[in-house]
Amino acid sequence: MIQKQRQGRALTMPVTGNKQRHIIMCLALVMAGCCLPDIAAVTWAGEARPVQEGTPVLTVEPVQPVRFSLPVRISANGSIAPWQEAVISAELGGVQLLEILAQVGDQVKKGQVLAVFDRERVAADVENSRAVLAEAEAMLEESRENARRVRDIIDEGAMSALQAGQYLTAEKTAEARVRAARAHLDIQNLRMKHTRVVANDDGIITRRQAVLGVVTQEGQELFRLIRQNRLEWHAEVTASELFRLRAGSRVEYTVPDVGSSTGQVRMVGPGLDPGSRYGTVYVDLPGAMEQGFRPGMYAQGYFLLGSSEGLMLPRSAITLRDGFSYVFRLSETGKGMARLEEVKIRLGRSEGDLVEVLEGIQADDRVVRSGGAFLSGGDQVRLLP
Repeated sequence: MIQKQRQGRALTMPVTGNKQRHIIMCLALVMAGCCLPDIAAVTWAGEARPVQEGTPVLTVEPVQPVRFSLPVRISANGSIAPWQEAVISAELGGVQLLEILAQVGDQVKKGQVLAVFDRERVAADVENSRAVLAEAEAMLEESRENARRVRDIIDEGAMSALQAGQYLTAEKTAEARVRAARAHLDIQNLRMKHTRVVANDDGIITRRQAVLGVVTQEGQELFRLIRQNRLEWHAEVTASELFRLRAGSRVEYTVPDVGSSTGQVRMVGPGLDPGSRYGTVYVDLPGAMEQGFRPGMYAQGYFLLGSSEGLMLPRSAITLRDGFSYVFRLSETGKGMARLEEVKIRLGRSEGDLVEVLEGIQADDRVVRSGGAFLSGGDQVRLLP
């Protein structure tokens, strides 16, 4: 009995294992069947849409270079400075400054009073000089009268030649003293005139060193002004550019956040700076002060040297790669199709959205107007009519 049960258990065990293997095989077949449609679909899709060589990758718009007249310009940078500065100094020494009538930024006219010194002390010196002159003139009259009498009696022998010579010498000495007194009085009158400090030209005050109450020294600077409100631009250019410029050339300049205006070359510098190796061109800027420009501002500008024709392309037709400029030239293959050729070019001047092409293409070439970043040399494209 036990043996039959063991045999039954031995018989039932293989049956159970076969069922498991059968179930596993069925599941494998089901999974394979599920995958087969996808594989078939991929194979069918690949066969239905084969990649053919020469198929157009993009539709592009062709453009042809145009001849355009462009200004010939030389760019430069530099600072704006006064055309000339005038220094107004004290012409009196040892006299106190009592009044200041001008400040930095004031517009002044030639001869306008800017400051006043102590006039009373100078006036006293003037009166003293007048008194000295009057005394010298009185002594001269007395000496002249004595000399006249001596000349009348010198031939009669009433006076020795030595005594006569003394009177005649006294006359000449008195005359010299009068001249000296008059010169001293002129000096004092001039000092009185210099108690009023006046502007030596029209302009704008840019510096004031005058201090109220200070006893100045002769020659001490009191004010500084820009003569005639004239400014100029000190433009820096290279050696090759310097010798292309001439006096009278027209200039356009700009100061950021201030404005733009025009000027004219006043003088071309005679040489180059030994440190920077740049030359300086002096550009007259008429009316610059009224337009808001000031000394010390940094300006950028162009010297206009006429115009010349150039071969121009739209900026969108140019592709930048690895620091160089390229265009895609079109070689038409018929039926509205074309092959691309990537061409390296050299650029020149620009005017708005147009850029001059110096080298690389000819006037009769046609290139892609835009979208060069998505193209490569050798691609076949479809042309817009």
